[in-house]
Amino acid sequence: MALTRLPGAYPMKISKAVVDRADPVPGSEIFIWDSQLVGFGLRVKSSGTKSFVIQYRNAAGRSRRLTLGKYGEKFTADQARIKARKYLIEAADGADPAEARRSDRHAQTIKDLCEEYLDKAEKGLLLTRRGNAKKPSTIYTDRGRIDRHIIPLLGSKSIKGLTSSDLRTFVQNVIVGKTAADIKTRQYGRAIVKGGPGVAARTMGMFGAILNYAVEQGYRTDNPARGVVRPAGKRRSIHLDADRYAAMGRALKAAEAKAERWQPLAIIRLIALTGCRAGEIINLDRSECDLRGHCLRLGDSKTGASVRPLGRAAIQVLEDALKETTIGPVFPATRGGGNYRGLTKRRMGMFENDPLIADVTPHGLRHAFASVADDLGFTEPTIAALLGHSRRGVTRGYITKLDTALIAAADRVSERIADMMADTLPQPRLSS
Repeated sequence: MALTRLPGAYPMKISKAVVDRADPVPGSEIFIWDSQLVGFGLRVKSSGTKSFVIQYRNAAGRSRRLTLGKYGEKFTADQARIKARKYLIEAADGADPAEARRSDRHAQTIKDLCEEYLDKAEKGLLLTRRGNAKKPSTIYTDRGRIDRHIIPLLGSKSIKGLTSSDLRTFVQNVIVGKTAADIKTRQYGRAIVKGGPGVAARTMGMFGAILNYAVEQGYRTDNPARGVVRPAGKRRSIHLDADRYAAMGRALKAAEAKAERWQPLAIIRLIALTGCRAGEIINLDRSECDLRGHCLRLGDSKTGASVRPLGRAAIQVLEDALKETTIGPVFPATRGGGNYRGLTKRRMGMFENDPLIADVTPHGLRHAFASVADDLGFTEPTIAALLGHSRRGVTRGYITKLDTALIAAADRVSERIADMMADTLPQPRLSS
């Protein structure tokens, strides 16, 4: 026997039998409200569709209605009652289940979050620990990791739905090279995307910062990256002995004999003789070169404005480079404007056929410079000042004021490296 077909609402304990007997009313919908759980009900549309609902008032006193789901084999009256009780308790505590459902339905994805993060970074709205805006080079690197690793693997997930388990799987997938690719970047450019522990660690570290941003913006209450173990990076200790420096010198001379472009040759020499970061030399402007003061006055290094001492061997290379042009960057691009950008490709061509130096990188030359300084007996604060590390105390004093002792240290280190590259280092005498 069907229930009385009265539009509107009337109380009755909602059970399977009641739901099955609730017939639709043409042209209107009816509600059957549960007599035991206030706010829990069944809605029957004129089409015959039956759904379980709850009705409550939110913290602002506004009446809200939330559909729990359609009645069927996978959603019974008893299951609906359990779900309704949970939501009604939350509403009594001040929550708004309907609003939460709406927010989840329109939740941002990880792709949306990353694009918002990069947009704010490009506008200078995201500050580093030192209170500075992110540099374009850092944003460029972040974008590469986002586009090539994060979005392909996690981009479609919602911000709220992302779990620590998802991130552990992400790290494993990057390690095994699931995102490896050969990508055309510009008319003449390519990006060889590789995986591995180092890439996974760096990408996960950056992603953790993005998820911190999500917490700060109120998109979620916790950072699921906390506690996710990142693979330990392999710190390579680069030490070039006299033979390896000599091999590098021969490779550079051979490239000169083949009329290779002067920019990569001078850049590599200058990195080797100063210990500067590759970007600091590649982006060097004429206004930053103080040859009379035996230093580079970098306006925007990784650690901010920085003064670096120049030894005589480095000054000679820089003087020759400055003669190549009269305005603009010290190392101009070979096509169009801006700075030279082909260092890695050129370096591989010059060094890859010699096993002594096939693994030498621009950053490796910076490490090697520090090793030579250490071999010569210089202290850690002095070496830190030569390299432009951000330190306090003695090193900070060195950076703000270049004294003759620091310039003398730069002279000794650069002279020793130049001698090894020229293979003119004095041979030790054999005892009789």
